[in-house]
Amino acid sequence: MKKTTLLLSFLIVGSTLFAQEKETVINSIIEEIKQNSQVEQLAFELTDEIGPRLVGTPQMEKAHQWAVSKFSSWGIPAENQEYGTWRGWERGITHIDLISPRVKTLAGMQLAWSAPTPKKGITAEVITLPTTIADSSSFASWLSKVKGKFVLVSMPQKTGRPDYNWEEFATEASFEKMKEERSAQIDTWNSNIRNSGYSSRTLDAALEKAGAAGIIQSQWSRGFGANKIFGSRTKTIPTIDILLEDYGLLYRLAENGKKPQIRLLAESKELGEVPTLNTIATIKGTEKPEEYIVLSAHFDSWDGGSGATDNATGTVTMMEIARILKKLYPNPKRSIIVGLWGGEEQGLNGSRAFVEDNPAIVDNIQVVFNQDNGTGRVVSINGQGFLHSYDFLGRWLHEVPEEYKSEIETTFPGTPSGGGSDHSSFVAAGAPAFMMSSLNWSYWNYTWHTNLDTYDKIVFDDVKNNVALIAIMTYLASEDPQKTSREQAVLPISRWSGNQMEWPTPRDANRKGGLD
Repeated sequence: MKKTTLLLSFLIVGSTLFAQEKETVINSIIEEIKQNSQVEQLAFELTDEIGPRLVGTPQMEKAHQWAVSKFSSWGIPAENQEYGTWRGWERGITHIDLISPRVKTLAGMQLAWSAPTPKKGITAEVITLPTTIADSSSFASWLSKVKGKFVLVSMPQKTGRPDYNWEEFATEASFEKMKEERSAQIDTWNSNIRNSGYSSRTLDAALEKAGAAGIIQSQWSRGFGANKIFGSRTKTIPTIDILLEDYGLLYRLAENGKKPQIRLLAESKELGEVPTLNTIATIKGTEKPEEYIVLSAHFDSWDGGSGATDNATGTVTMMEIARILKKLYPNPKRSIIVGLWGGEEQGLNGSRAFVEDNPAIVDNIQVVFNQDNGTGRVVSINGQGFLHSYDFLGRWLHEVPEEYKSEIETTFPGTPSGGGSDHSSFVAAGAPAFMMSSLNWSYWNYTWHTNLDTYDKIVFDDVKNNVALIAIMTYLASEDPQKTSREQAVLPISRWSGNQMEWPTPRDANRKGGLD
């Protein structure tokens, strides 16, 4: 009886001491964020100083070196791990001027991996595709007219105002009329392209082969001033994206027989085959060093803006968590890995390569926290199909102060993600990995892969909220005496196919890309 009482006393004292220690660590994390946050400075250095981080560019390499240096300055060992190669390319100046029938500097840029113009630029007429294409034969005949000309390949927008602007100010009848006319215009445009014998993906190459001077597109993002900026599909002639307003100007001039001319200067460099990297930083565990918590964010971006909300926000969140935990919790029970993945935008290549190359780590993951959808505070967590995800995520969330979790909606056990972001690479391998899904902040229209994805779009109060949330959950995951379960739920019937959903399977990383 005395031994039992003594043991019970020890357990009670131990539990009380841990509760006090836990409260101290959590409060210290929150105080550090409030008094000494580094996220603004990290974001400035990454987005304004280094800039966009397109895979294969010198800016991407510079970012990897910068991250290793930052981790090292905090006393965290870090390295850049090569997992493959990619086409090396460097963006230079893009300058576009309308010179006839009037003079105006146009807003636009060359696409990623675009061919440059000659050093003195190109001056040429701008033409539209045929208004009506009867069939592929008639289009083949028309192609002889494109030699030496810039070709407008995007549908001109009926309106440059987003739908929410129409909804606020237009009459209901006018708004509905606009949408009906736009829908008909889209159908007609798509049908016309199909009649050419090409698709929107193959048309540029046909125009290049026919001798066009360059390709002009405008991929509007349905927001004021926002265009999607992706990669060029031509090899020897430049491809540029022009903002909606100036694209519409060129289109109307050409359509009305005014034969607009532009002068384009587009500088870029081919750099051959260059390494692709992941930056990996590790705070070694003390009691269970062979079990891992992974703080996951993709490091690369498209290069229309500066990759601020996609995904500098996720990157600096995970880096800041590592800095804070190294300072306040330097001896975690489990090892904490920060994975800043390269090549996510081209197919999750960095994280897929890491999963392929590190089976021992993947087999012993306690949890992966991934962030990659904008600047907003976390409002949703999906259990990713892990049957007992409620048990451990719920246990950790319970300890998070209310102000950092009050808006979070959880779905348990949820369904596994087959793609979309880097947690999917781990989920496919059976590791408990979770997307910390953020509030929208007009992400899809205004910053996701657009020219407007810049530092000023970051909402730092929300980023700091996420640092607190994930840092506390990381601490609790490290301290948890229980290992997380990997048991998978029976997946539901797909509402799309009518068949039972299957768990995603691992996919190979592309370790040599962009060189075809």
